[in-house]
Amino acid sequence: MELNTSLAGQIYAKARTAAAPSPQGEAGGMGATFVKLSETFAQTLASGEATAKAAMTGDADPHALVQALASTESAVQTVATVRDKVVEAYQEILRMPV
Repeated sequence: MELNTSLAGQIYAKARTAAAPSPQGEAGGMGATFVKLSETFAQTLASGEATAKAAMTGDADPHALVQALASTESAVQTVATVRDKVVEAYQEILRMPV
């Protein structure tokens, strides 16, 4: 009987470590993807802001300002769309019967 209990304990320990969530998942997972996307978004906003400041002081040409504003607008629209999809998915999960 002791042998079976010991064997069951070993199998449980292996299964527990195999099923344990890792903070970064396999090869980074979705968490790493979202971190990378948020860093890119922040860089796009910072670049647009720097270009706008340079244009106000006369250090940047209007063409660069228009490009920066278009890039920033596109990034903000993308983030808003992703946010809407995440909220929609969350609401769908809440509507699921238990």
